[in-house]
Amino acid sequence: MEVTFLGTSAMVPTRNRNHPGVLLTYGGENILIDCGENIQRQLRIGGVSPAKITKLLVSHWHGDHVLGIPGLIQSLSASDYQRTLEIYGPERSKNFMKKIVSAFLLKGKIDFVVNEVKGKFFENEDFVLEAYLMKHTVPCLAFSFIEKDKRRVNVGYVKKFGLERHPLLGELQKGKDIFYNGKKIKAKDATIIKKGRKVTYITDTEFIAGCIKVAKDADLLVCEATYSKELEEKAREYQHLTAEQAAEIAKKAGVKKLVLTHFSQRYKSVGKLEKEAKEVFKNTFISKDFMKVNV
Repeated sequence: MEVTFLGTSAMVPTRNRNHPGVLLTYGGENILIDCGENIQRQLRIGGVSPAKITKLLVSHWHGDHVLGIPGLIQSLSASDYQRTLEIYGPERSKNFMKKIVSAFLLKGKIDFVVNEVKGKFFENEDFVLEAYLMKHTVPCLAFSFIEKDKRRVNVGYVKKFGLERHPLLGELQKGKDIFYNGKKIKAKDATIIKKGRKVTYITDTEFIAGCIKVAKDADLLVCEATYSKELEEKAREYQHLTAEQAAEIAKKAGVKKLVLTHFSQRYKSVGKLEKEAKEVFKNTFISKDFMKVNV
């Protein structure tokens, strides 16, 4: 599992930071979370073909998070995109996409389906996607990618029974006890549970209890840090987080690693934000455009 930062600025991009966008790669999935202006170019620079995008998660419909959608769709069309792009977002997402299609003459470019979501909204045999409503000036979602636990065969244990390559191993992986050469092999003894990983993305919200809930026990929390703590009142006014508040969320939620993003253009250097966060949660890192994090 890999997370690539395609844009790490807030409302106004800078010379070094693009509008928001994060790509989560897992197996054959390339899940784009938010699609700020110029994301299609950021993907190219980052070495990712836009045609590999499988899902687009939209936290909310403010321009800095969605202005890249028309360009992305045009790029997908030019790349002979064969999938149906799955788009997930908060209430009124269908209406907003209709306006984008109309304004930019995108009808017929590619096939896509828009889903307005909350709670658990996608599940397959490998992972679950969840959305939680945050508190912003418009409906805004935080997202969690939750990998399912995997049951692995304990090779050393089953070898004691002379069992190595055999279809019965598949039954053990399903958690079922088996019989081999007249002996019962219990799944709980013959397998090891590998805990699934969790990545949470929080942006554009006040500091509310829901932030801690959605980030609970995440291996990686990607969280906005628009302001320093001295501008906490401004953060509250515009319903954003400070770096210190992001660190408090990480600490209270018991996450393993925090990466800050969505920085106000007022900060030529974000070292101050990093320092404020590290005073609360030591395992904090600053994101940069095109930075990759393995989870």
